[in-house]
Amino acid sequence: MKRIVLCGSRTFKDYIIKLGENLRKEGFEVVIPKEFYTPMPKREHAMLHFSEIQNERTDYVLVVNEEKNGIKNYIGANSFAEIAFGFYFGKKVFLKNDIYEPYADELVGWGVIPLKGDLSKIEK
Repeated sequence: MKRIVLCGSRTFKDYIIKLGENLRKEGFEVVIPKEFYTPMPKREHAMLHFSEIQNERTDYVLVVNEEKNGIKNYIGANSFAEIAFGFYFGKKVFLKNDIYEPYADELVGWGVIPLKGDLSKIEK
C-alpha cells in the first residue's frame, strides 16, 4: 500500500480531509496534517508534518493547490517548504492542480508533477 502525505493551506482543511478519505477508499495509506484535528503551534505542526514526509514508509507528497483569494494553483510558504522537504528526501511530489507560476522554476527543476486535477495519475 502506497503512503501519501497530504499538504495544503489550512483554508482547504475540509476539502483536504475529504480528499484523504477518498484516497483511503482507493487503497492509499493517507497522512493528513495533525493540526487539522488538534490545534498546535506552527513550529510543532511543521516539525511533525516534516517527520511524516521524511518517514521511510512515505512514497508520495500531494499538495492540494486550489485557487485562493483569486490566485490559481496557490502554494503558500509552508506548502512550498513541504515540497522542498519531499524533494530533498527523494519523495515523488505531486500538485493536485497545475504549477504555481511564482515557483515554476523550482517546481519544474525539482520534478514536481502537476496532476491538473486527475488524481488517477498517482500510482497505487
